Amino acid sequence: MKTSNPVLARLGQAAERERAAGYAPVGQYGQPEYGGPYPTTDYPAAPPTVQPMTVDDVVVKTVVMLGILGIAAAGAWALVPDSLTTVAWMGGAVVGLVLGLIISFSRMANPVLVVAYAIAEGVFVGMVSKAYESFYDGIVLQAVTATFGVFFLMAILYKIRAIRATPRFVRGVIAAMAGVFAVMLINFVLGFFFDINTGLRDGSPLAIGFSLVCIVVASLSFILSFHEVEEGVRMGLPRRYSWVAAFGIVVSLVWLYLEMLRLISYFQGDD
Repeated sequence: MKTSNPVLARLGQAAERERAAGYAPVGQYGQPEYGGPYPTTDYPAAPPTVQPMTVDDVVVKTVVMLGILGIAAAGAWALVPDSLTTVAWMGGAVVGLVLGLIISFSRMANPVLVVAYAIAEGVFVGMVSKAYESFYDGIVLQAVTATFGVFFLMAILYKIRAIRATPRFVRGVIAAMAGVFAVMLINFVLGFFFDINTGLRDGSPLAIGFSLVCIVVASLSFILSFHEVEEGVRMGLPRRYSWVAAFGIVVSLVWLYLEMLRLISYFQGDD
């Protein structure tokens, strides 16, 4: 199974080597997983120690990560004193960023790193949520509801193939993500080091427009994640890579949630 994703291509080559050694992707009841091109009559079943990834594996790992993230967020909210809020959210953000980069660019799927990322990101999200809630009562529940509402909507649109992850679509979303992150980085550098207000995060119409762009791009990134999961399953990637797939979904969920918080806050006004 060929793919235009370079990371999945490398992982697919590893899976091919495993199959060449006598392994094959086998479904839950002895059937080829999702109609894979490698019938079980041609290859022996994978041993218990080398099982192929399934969609259910990704769902379970995503729920586990979200659970860990939620517990870490709630714990940080309840236990970190107000005097340490800034230190906690900055520490969580930095640690989460470093771990996220390691996971993204590493070829090995390490559950320990993924869980550590969920904990660090949970501390960051918990502190940010607490700060927003202190200014805008009920905003966290609104943002959570909106985030998962968008997530399930994108899942439905992908399921019914209303949105297809064509090569042009994938390239466009990746380019949009790169552009948005570049603008965010430039805006952060100008504001932090030069005290220059670009108007992208101050609640102005420009800021609202930029947040809407971020929300759209973050929403479309779910389509890429769903597509990568399908490709990974069809290519028979080992089950451990379900952690990486779940990581990608959680990253998009956190990004979308933070943008929802920011956008909703623009319409709350000063209390």
